[in-house]
Amino acid sequence: MAFDEGLAERIRERLGADPAITEKRMFGGLAFLHRGNMAVGVIGDELMVRVGPDATGTALARPGARVFDFTGRPMRGWVVVAASAVAEDAELDAWIEKGHSFAAGLPPK
Repeated sequence: MAFDEGLAERIRERLGADPAITEKRMFGGLAFLHRGNMAVGVIGDELMVRVGPDATGTALARPGARVFDFTGRPMRGWVVVAASAVAEDAELDAWIEKGHSFAAGLPPK
């Protein structure tokens, strides 16, 4: 599965200044990891965000968000956001901040 390079570049522009961020191809897309913990990623033209189990309900209430169930089993603490919901920079920034903040709070791998 290919991923949206344009969306990946928009994420890079926002996270690129953080030396703790690395990129890794996974799930047929591209993941952005903070000290080895996935924060956000791109699958197809959608954004994956690791929000954590406690913030999942709030995240799912936002427009364009749904449960991340790539394998057929929902992944607790993760959401997928439709491309249309991150078309505006402010929306993308908010989602990236959620994922980055959660991953930054985890112990390095």
